[in-house]
Amino acid sequence: MRKKRMVAWISICIAAFGLLVFRLAQLQLFDTESFSKHEINLIEASVKQRSQEMVVDNGRGNFLDRSGAPLSYETSSVLVLFPFLKKMDWEADKVARTIGVSGYALKNAVERSKEPFAFGDPDPMILSKSQMDIINKMEIPGVFAVERKYPLEKVPAAQLLGIIGENESLLKSRYGEKDLLPRTLIGISGLEKSFDEFLVAEGKSKLVYHVDGAGAPLFGINVKYIDPANPFYPINLQTSIDKDLQVLLEKKVDDYNISRGGVVLLDIETNSILAMVSRPDINRVNPYNGVGTENMMVKQHIPGSVFKTVVAAAAIDHGLDDPARKFDCSKKINGDPDLKYDHGMLNFSDSFAVSCNRTFGEVARELQEKDPNILEKYAEMLSITGGAGWKGDIFHLEDFEQLQDEEKGRVFLSDEAKKDRNFAALSGIGQHEVRVSPLAVANMMATIARGGEKDMVRAVFSIQYQNGAKMTEFSKRELEGEKISPFTAMKLQKLLREVVLNEEGTGRWFRDLPYGVAGKSGTAETGIYKEGKQLHNKWFAGYFPYENPKYALVTVNLGVIENEGGVNPLFADIVKEVYGFNHGTPDEGPKHN
Repeated sequence: MRKKRMVAWISICIAAFGLLVFRLAQLQLFDTESFSKHEINLIEASVKQRSQEMVVDNGRGNFLDRSGAPLSYETSSVLVLFPFLKKMDWEADKVARTIGVSGYALKNAVERSKEPFAFGDPDPMILSKSQMDIINKMEIPGVFAVERKYPLEKVPAAQLLGIIGENESLLKSRYGEKDLLPRTLIGISGLEKSFDEFLVAEGKSKLVYHVDGAGAPLFGINVKYIDPANPFYPINLQTSIDKDLQVLLEKKVDDYNISRGGVVLLDIETNSILAMVSRPDINRVNPYNGVGTENMMVKQHIPGSVFKTVVAAAAIDHGLDDPARKFDCSKKINGDPDLKYDHGMLNFSDSFAVSCNRTFGEVARELQEKDPNILEKYAEMLSITGGAGWKGDIFHLEDFEQLQDEEKGRVFLSDEAKKDRNFAALSGIGQHEVRVSPLAVANMMATIARGGEKDMVRAVFSIQYQNGAKMTEFSKRELEGEKISPFTAMKLQKLLREVVLNEEGTGRWFRDLPYGVAGKSGTAETGIYKEGKQLHNKWFAGYFPYENPKYALVTVNLGVIENEGGVNPLFADIVKEVYGFNHGTPDEGPKHN
C-alpha cells in the first residue's frame, strides 16, 4: 500500500515537473512573440521592463510635398529628460538658464515623471541650435537636446496619404518571415498601403537607458542612442501635393459644410494631384472605424450630367451634333412635359450648355443603335473608366499601382443593359448603372484640356533615400488604349466653355472669375430618400484658365437634397483662391510659381 502511494506521489511530482518544463519552454522558446490570446510579445515586454526609452523617430518612411516640405510630421528640437535624474544631484539651474525657465520647473517635471519625456510635453519647448549645442556640451547623463519627429495632429490630404496601424497577422501575410518586430506599423489605406514595402520601418531611433526592477541604473548612468544600421533609411516619398494649396482647399471644403464629398485639383501639365480633399474627415480618436478612412475622391459615385461630356464626344465623332438639328428641351427624357426646365427647342451646343436631358437621352439611344458598346468605348477613351492612377513596373513589382484604393468606374453592369433603349437613354445622362470617381472626372477634364492626350495621374513623383538621393522616379506616362482626336477635343473644349458663356448655361456663375473656366455640371439622382426627399450628388467639373489650361478641378457634394448643397460657389471660390495663390495682391506680388 505504501509502495502504491509512493509511486502515485512520484508520478504526480513528475507530471507537475513536466508541466513546469513545458510552461517554461512555452514562455522562453515557443510563444515568445505571441503569448496567450492577447498576443503578448514576451521579448518586447521583457526588454521594456528592463529599460526606459524615448523614441526619436519610429523609423517608418515619411511623406514630403512637391517642394520637399514634410507633409505628415514636423521635426522639433526638444530637451529630453530621464526619470533617474530625480535620484541625482544634476545641474538643473544651469540647464534652466540656457533655455530661459526656472530650475524648479525642470526639477518638478522630473519628479513627476515615470519615463523619459520632452520638457513641456504635450507642447514641448522648442530649442534653438545654439541652445542644443550648449546643453549637449554639458554632457549631463539623462539630459539631451535632440531632433524629434512629431506626427501632425491634422495631416493634410489625410485620406490620400492613408493610415497606419499594428496588425501582426497582416504583417506576416505581407512580409512572411522577414525579420520585422510584431508591433511594426504597416499601411492600412491610401499611399501608406500602396507604398508599404518601401515605408515599413527597419528600426526605431531612440534613446535607451537600462534599469533594474526598482528603476535604478543597471549598468551605470549611460544612455545609449540606438539607430537603424542603414543610413539611407527611412525613405521619403515626394508626393505631388502642394501643401499650402492643400490646406487652403481643406478649409474651403469645410467652410461650405461638405460633409460627404470633396475636391480634386490636378496640375494639367504634369497630370499630378496638387490637392485632394475627402470628407468625412478621419476620426482622429478612432481612425480605424467609420467611413472617414475612405477616400471619397477615388471611390465611384453616380455622376449625373457630367457624363454627358462622354456622350458629346461620341456624338461629335458620329455626326450627331449637327448645329441645325433641334431637340425638344421642353420635355423630359421620357417625353413628359418638363415644367421645371422648359427650355424649348435647342440645338446640340445649347442643349449641352443648359444640360438638357431630352437631347442626351435621344443621342445616347441613337449611338446605342450604331454600337451597344459605344458609351463604354468613349468613357475609356476619355479616361473616365478603367482607372486613372499611375501604374507600372518598378524594381521587382509588376503593375505597381500608386492608388491601390482607386475604384475603376463603369457604364453598364451587364450586356443586357447596354442593349436596352431605355437604359441607354438613362446612361446617357449619367444615371442607371454609370459610376465614376471624382479623380477620373478630373482626369477627363485634363485630357480634354490637353487636346486628347490621356495620361496616368501621379500622386507620388519619386522615392528618395534619407540623404535626398532618388531611389526611383515615377515619370509621366500615357494611359493605354484609344484616345479622342485633337479635333474632337477642340469641339469638347468649346462645348465646355459654352456652359459658362451661355446666358442660361449651368456654369454662367463663373463668367466674372479672374480665370476663364470651361466645365460641366451634374446633379445625379441617387434613389436614396431621407425624410421623404431624394438625395442627389452635386458636381461641377472643369478646367482653367481656358486659354492656357493649367488646372483641372472637380468639386462634389454627395447625398444632399436637390435644392441644397450646390458646389458652384465652392468651385468659384477655389478658382479665385488659386488665382490669388499664383498672383497675390498688387502689394504682395506673386505667391506661387
